[in-house]
Amino acid sequence: MPFPRSSGILLHPTSFPSRFGIGDLGLEAYRFIDFLRETYQQYWQVLPLGPTGYGNSPYASYSAMAGNPLLISPEKLRDQGMLSDEDFANLPEFPIEKVDYEWVVQTKLPLLKKASENFQANATPLQQQQFAGFCDSKAYWLDDFALYMALKDAYGGTSWYTWDQAVAKRQPEAIEQVRRQLNAEIFYHKFIQFEFFRQWSEVKTYANMSGVQIIGDIPIYVAHDSADVWANPDIFCLDEQTGEAALMAGVPPDYFSATGQLWGNPVYNWEELQKQDFKWWLGRFEAILDYVDVIRIDHFRGFEAYWAVKKGEQTAINGEWIKAPGERLFEVIKEKLGKLPIMAEDLGEITPEVEALRDKFEFPGMKILQFAFSADAGNPFLPFNFERNFIVYTGTHDNDTSLGWFNQATDYEKQNLMLYLGCISSDGVAWDLIRLALTSVANQAIIPLQDILNLDTQSRMNFPSKAEGNWEWRYQDQALTQEIRHRLKVLTQLCGRAPQQK
Repeated sequence: MPFPRSSGILLHPTSFPSRFGIGDLGLEAYRFIDFLRETYQQYWQVLPLGPTGYGNSPYASYSAMAGNPLLISPEKLRDQGMLSDEDFANLPEFPIEKVDYEWVVQTKLPLLKKASENFQANATPLQQQQFAGFCDSKAYWLDDFALYMALKDAYGGTSWYTWDQAVAKRQPEAIEQVRRQLNAEIFYHKFIQFEFFRQWSEVKTYANMSGVQIIGDIPIYVAHDSADVWANPDIFCLDEQTGEAALMAGVPPDYFSATGQLWGNPVYNWEELQKQDFKWWLGRFEAILDYVDVIRIDHFRGFEAYWAVKKGEQTAINGEWIKAPGERLFEVIKEKLGKLPIMAEDLGEITPEVEALRDKFEFPGMKILQFAFSADAGNPFLPFNFERNFIVYTGTHDNDTSLGWFNQATDYEKQNLMLYLGCISSDGVAWDLIRLALTSVANQAIIPLQDILNLDTQSRMNFPSKAEGNWEWRYQDQALTQEIRHRLKVLTQLCGRAPQQK
């Protein structure tokens, strides 16, 4: 659906300042929303909020529907009476410009465990009632997730398809037995989800009351080692004997990679999903709508056709395109859930069929300014080629910062950019691209906070070709200066993207 002319900022909550080594849903989240309101930004875009595994990627979560425990604010738990100031007495001195995930896990998880024990022992009748209501309303995914996480802990963190066969294959007697054995651990994981969603709901309510809507991300695929695949093996292409992915997701060789990208996620058994009238996908959309206002679908082209690579391949070269029933899926979603506020990440190898699927449902696509200056006047990322029903970005979480991009751009790209802009302003190239985005005809403009702060490559969020060292960047609490606030506010208003006065 088309959106009114507006703008917003891309920032994952892990990037907030915090004395606990990682951004969380405490005071700094509210301060950031105040910054958005003050500068006339109407959207806050976040990355997937699920619990992360190896590599800390939000796009490789243990659940498509659960929340990340590391985002829970210990200070809010203290305010609820589940922790005390004494519990924070010996916090380590975390680095302030990045997340040290190993250190954070060692510090925060014991605090969450203690809060869970205190809640179980001392919760008021009202708190107990709220917890029971949460568990009941989320049971369709929470029961499997809590058991999966308890089992993962019990099996030393190994993948579900390596567990005892009876448990891996979810034989009823074995599942009932481990539920009884792991009752305390299951309670802990349910409590953690209760707290995550309580805190996130409060943040979202404050954002909405401030005139800010939250854009959340649905990655098309889920991690192989996840509660979703373990609990629903019939809707994924798995080896029935080993549980390994029989067909793996990825993208074919292209200009950027001679061997393509082999992601390793199992692709969907779309035939079985259709038989079930897409029940799992409907649940997934319902779950994300509990905590975001607008849904951005990652790798949208995979709903028209997806690249599938057989088990045993080491690269994505020997895959094939297979048609997906995306049109029918979105028709069912519209029938059952109504016309949803969906954006399509339509980057990569996009065919006319993908564009037709996007346009049939009026999903806005994406334009990236860092891609605009490497070709001729027909480049679809040049602003004069935009149509209105698009979201323009200076760059995304997968791109370098705009300053970092410019520093490493080819002479050809730099020359084209200089000709297009006339000159590089005294504000710097990042603000030149921000201005270009805000003045474009695209209905929405989303700017990574790193570009607002004019930061270089060291502040990049993700290097897609690197397995480690990503998702770590954090800003410091004094970074959002009055000068930046004023500049962004005035420019947003001048470009017609400020909220309409009622």
